[in-house]
Amino acid sequence: MIYKEYCTVSEKDGRLEKIDFHYPDNFNFAYDVVDRIAEESPDKKALVWCNTENEERIFSFKDISSISMRYARVLMRSGIGKGDRVIVTLRRHYEYWPMAVALMRIGAVMIPVTHMLTAPDYEYRFRTSGARAVVCTPLGDTSSAVSEAASAVSSDMILWTIGKDIEGFMNFSKEAETESDDPLERIPTDVSDPMLIYFTSGTTGYPKGVIHDFSYPLAHIVTAKYWQGTSDNGLHFTVAETGWAKASWGKIYGQWLTGSAVMAYDFDNFDPAQLVSVINRYGVTSFCAPPTVYRYLVKKGVSEMPSLRHASTAGEYLNPEIFQKFRDKTGLILHEGYGQTETALIAGNMEGMKAVDGSMGTPSPQYEVRILRADGSEAERGERGEIVILPDHGRKPIGVFAGYLSDDELYEKAWRDGVYHTGDSASMDENGSLWFMGRFDDIIKSGGFRIGPEEIENVLITHPAVLECSVIGIPDTLRGQAVKALVLLKEGFRESKELDREIKEYCNSRLAEYKWIRKIGFVDSFPKTISGKIRKNELRMAE
Repeated sequence: MIYKEYCTVSEKDGRLEKIDFHYPDNFNFAYDVVDRIAEESPDKKALVWCNTENEERIFSFKDISSISMRYARVLMRSGIGKGDRVIVTLRRHYEYWPMAVALMRIGAVMIPVTHMLTAPDYEYRFRTSGARAVVCTPLGDTSSAVSEAASAVSSDMILWTIGKDIEGFMNFSKEAETESDDPLERIPTDVSDPMLIYFTSGTTGYPKGVIHDFSYPLAHIVTAKYWQGTSDNGLHFTVAETGWAKASWGKIYGQWLTGSAVMAYDFDNFDPAQLVSVINRYGVTSFCAPPTVYRYLVKKGVSEMPSLRHASTAGEYLNPEIFQKFRDKTGLILHEGYGQTETALIAGNMEGMKAVDGSMGTPSPQYEVRILRADGSEAERGERGEIVILPDHGRKPIGVFAGYLSDDELYEKAWRDGVYHTGDSASMDENGSLWFMGRFDDIIKSGGFRIGPEEIENVLITHPAVLECSVIGIPDTLRGQAVKALVLLKEGFRESKELDREIKEYCNSRLAEYKWIRKIGFVDSFPKTISGKIRKNELRMAE
């Protein structure tokens, strides 16, 4: 397994105790992992893909390497080069994988985004990132939203779709067919160069661009092997769309580094029975999904999955009843984990250790993790504090982000007092296990998505009946949290079911689906600070 060339691990009884990374300054996942495996084991399985129409494609590492050569030539011929930023919104299409490799190959920066975005969402990301090009799915309304946003931003932006001809877009797949798959001369990159940008929701404004460098893929060795339970020649299935950071955690880097193929199931609407069918049909060996998926599986009745040897989850709270019911039916213990878009796995119920239901697990040996009080002192065992990561001999630890896009001030704030502040609160018990206790900010975690309330509030306040508003997350049996809007009406408007429905329809038609308002509450006033800010904590407590 190629990962052993880039790190030294110390294990005891199958449990990771220590990991030290060593890699060249010019490490590039495309050349040093994909091409290397393709050369040494060309037929080794890399990607198994299927969709709801029963179409199927299976790719070897040689296939991924060859296709990415063609893709790289299309990009370069169009003027895309080192440092250029490219938006990629490809849902779960198999083209995502060679596209990701091609962009690394030429030193360009990939910006994956979800296809659920609206035109204003895309416009914001285009303007903020300065993207030179977009590669998008031809399905649904994505291309029209992308086109509308691109028209508002720049006439020079290159627009591609894959597989189908769409007016105003070039067909990337057709262009790639005529290109050579001969090896390209290696384009020099440095591990400190930007490789990947994810937009993550914030609470004090619009989404922030999180920048990761070329060392980032190596940080997911621990994620894949020691938390997700991937294995050489295994088949790992993470339920995530490629527009989210969870795809980097579970659908490419750590899995390929540890010799595991990736399972990709291309679907629109989640169906537990279809999911289990895919797992059994292809012999998936390790599985990772947000708690929402496990809730649905348990609710619908979990079927047997004989090939499955390991299951993991992360993203939001999962009640102990689900852990137990899943274990009773499958015999598998759910391994919970914790991390952020800004990091790799920070803590987890790792291989070789006894998983504790409801706990985020113990800190990864990859990071030096502490629980600190507000004054910076270390919290006692069982005491609530903030999860922080200490620097690695004065340097940014591997896998921790390299910066926020065009916001050095925010990055410095995250690294204040010499440590990285996660903004998440937890306690550590006597056994070293972490127990999540909530965000210090107002992030809503719903169905595996992180949602910043201000984005929704900015739409809500434009409704003619809304004088003042606040958006919070409330407990939801299936989603973990649901979005609730609290509204103070303008004079002349009265609370009613009709107005409730009208406000929801008005807002949800302007929001990406994962941000939809599920419930509205009408209030007579809002609790506020002395400076006039709404006290969201009091609103959440009231719920």
